[in-house]
Amino acid sequence: MKTYWERIRELREDRDLSQNDIAAVLGTTQQVYSRYEKGINELPLRHLVTLCRYFKVTPDYILGLSREEKK
Repeated sequence: MKTYWERIRELREDRDLSQNDIAAVLGTTQQVYSRYEKGINELPLRHLVTLCRYFKVTPDYILGLSREEKK
């Protein structure tokens, strides 16, 4: 299974979005978001929820617990 940082990068790239685009959705900086994608910083729960809503996927998918994006 993929890690959450691989999944969020994949979701972003599949939609041709920049790190700045996603950082704006999360209300953070590109530098902070970049650290999430590299696995340097842990993804806060509030950002996980926001990303799930934005990408319309389940938390299990982002966390690498499921291969299915939606239930």
